[in-house]
Amino acid sequence: MTSPTSHPRFLAALLTSTALLALTAPAWADVSADADDEVRTVVVTGERTPYNPKFSSAAMKTDTALIDVPQSVSVIGEKQISDQSIQSMADAVRYVPGFGTNQGEGNRDGLVFRGNSSTADLFVDGLRDDVQYYRDTYNIERIEAFKGPNAMIFGRGSPGGLLNRVTKVADGAEHRHLGVQAGAYDKKRATVDYGTVINDEVSFRVTAVAENSESYRDRFHMKRRGVNPTLTFTPGDDTKITASYEYYKDERVADRGVPSYPVAVDGTRRPYATDASTFFGDPDQSPTWSEVNAAQVFVEHRFASGLILRNRFRVADYDKFYQNVFPSAINTALTTVGLSGYNNFTHRKNVFNSTDLIYHFETGGLKHTLLGGIEFGRQKTFNRRQTATFGLTDSPCLAGSTATSCQVSLSQPTVSVPVVWAQSPSDALNDGTNSFAAVYVQDQIEFNAHWQAVVGVRYDRFKTDLTNLRVTGAGRDLSSADDLLSPRLGLIYKPVPTASVYVSYGKTYLPRSGEQLASLNLSTQSLDPEEFENYELGVKWDITPDITLNSSVYRLNRSNAAVTDPADSTKMILLSGDSQRIEGFEAQLTGQITARWQMIAAYAYQDARTLQAVGTTPEGKRLAQTPKNSLSLWNRYDFTPKWGAALGVIYRDPQFAAITNDVTLKSYVRFDGAVYYAVTPRVQLQLNVENLTDTAYYVNAQSDNNITPGAPRSAYLTLNLRF
Repeated sequence: MTSPTSHPRFLAALLTSTALLALTAPAWADVSADADDEVRTVVVTGERTPYNPKFSSAAMKTDTALIDVPQSVSVIGEKQISDQSIQSMADAVRYVPGFGTNQGEGNRDGLVFRGNSSTADLFVDGLRDDVQYYRDTYNIERIEAFKGPNAMIFGRGSPGGLLNRVTKVADGAEHRHLGVQAGAYDKKRATVDYGTVINDEVSFRVTAVAENSESYRDRFHMKRRGVNPTLTFTPGDDTKITASYEYYKDERVADRGVPSYPVAVDGTRRPYATDASTFFGDPDQSPTWSEVNAAQVFVEHRFASGLILRNRFRVADYDKFYQNVFPSAINTALTTVGLSGYNNFTHRKNVFNSTDLIYHFETGGLKHTLLGGIEFGRQKTFNRRQTATFGLTDSPCLAGSTATSCQVSLSQPTVSVPVVWAQSPSDALNDGTNSFAAVYVQDQIEFNAHWQAVVGVRYDRFKTDLTNLRVTGAGRDLSSADDLLSPRLGLIYKPVPTASVYVSYGKTYLPRSGEQLASLNLSTQSLDPEEFENYELGVKWDITPDITLNSSVYRLNRSNAAVTDPADSTKMILLSGDSQRIEGFEAQLTGQITARWQMIAAYAYQDARTLQAVGTTPEGKRLAQTPKNSLSLWNRYDFTPKWGAALGVIYRDPQFAAITNDVTLKSYVRFDGAVYYAVTPRVQLQLNVENLTDTAYYVNAQSDNNITPGAPRSAYLTLNLRF
């Protein structure tokens, strides 16, 4: 195993980013008392809040300090979102240890949680938001990254972790913010956050975004717009009702990246060497769009007895379409590359209702926080897929092409090609309904000042009914039902109030209908669901009130896996028994080192391997998009109350494009930076520069021939107005 600290580029990155901050700190240490007072005033106004939030109401479904949660949790707060100009889920996980991204076929958020790729383990305010689309952060206050199985709180899925977005809501405070951003590749973006107090009982807030941008990738463009008004009603000190509605639409080109060389060199294949801007396929035939309409109501009431009632209701309607003409294999002569194509339309309507009762009490000298809850959900999904048939006459398709595989010149891979879209015999056309009912109970027990325990269990009844609209008679109507029992156990030892050591165990399941609820067929409907078990040992330490260290070691076992056939991406291979294992270590240091210096440092080691052969691929292969070692370091230093700067570095070990381990994405080091200038207390300028050294690298992949080049150096200037 190669340690990242033995990598010369990593050493240079680490030393440079840390040394710059260390060298500049003394130069600004000798400041006048008046200057220090001014710095402290800025902190109080909320403009420079620390990077390490201390509480989460979602981790345990109770208001619990993170130091008392027996689980690895990383929180991306509003300050970090602003400083790093985080605008997507891929941006959000750059500095989260153990989390990464896959390509998502260029049409959706594709995340990798401790070796497990997922497009569904995304939540908003604790409820599912599982349709495949690109999310934005315009209305987000914080993003919570929960590691390991989370079924006790969130239900099925999330084997390696999940992201929960906490939205900005009307909170009885005034909010006046306008952000305007412009920069590389004709980026144009504007956001609004306006909140007001209507009277003593009612407050209103609305957030909105509009963006029209291009990209370093040729012929790519993207438009998005969204608006999210919220209204909060507090008829008394004990009751709060918050209602919100979001409309959001994202339109862009589906970009599947570049293919790989057909022949291995030094034991592995590599991505095809070309300019990072080169688009393989037909961008005009590769549109993707998503449209979201979602309404949500949250009710909380605190009874005089101390009992707390919380109910959250969400109904969301999604339309999602993507179409792509994308690269497949390059021929051995390196003269042509194959193109394939398909499209997919999904309409889904989610209805969820979650009710929790929380009660604090003491008995026999023990303190209890007892949680009991029920959750109901119904998801109705229509899905249709069509395959591209290429016109081979008077087109760029060369000799060797077929109706479904257009061979084009490798030197001119961006084409305009005639296509007919129609359903092939294997294309999906189905209508499905998934429903579940869950009941759960959890007790947080405080034995004394040093010992705590968390004991919980959740039962889900999950049912899938799927109608295959392509057939009649036998096999048209399919159904499956699972009874899922998900325990959560944790023991916490606190030698001092500011530190905890925990051990925990958790289990979750993924029903055979798959994470996107559409893969049920005759071969899977009667099989046991996938099962995931996580064992974890961790340490959390508030070194100072402003600096927090979190670390953990874990083993995550996956059984009864359903995985994509490496030889045919349209087929699934079903495994029984132990299928995959991920063993890892991660650590994160966050907080305010001095009054002027804030830092986020993260490291993860992951040994993620298959335990069984997958088709013709033997056991022992590394899981895709999961580097063994990854490290990130972000520093912000405020030289004066007006001027600040940040420097970040991201390192990734080599990783594989697919489970075959045939194609390797080389290791890389990427620097990012930012400069902040407060023109006045209400007017601020921010310049973010990504990939400062213009490093050529590959950020992720979807398969051996769909690999995304990293962006070249890119700069974006943001004007923030508070009025």
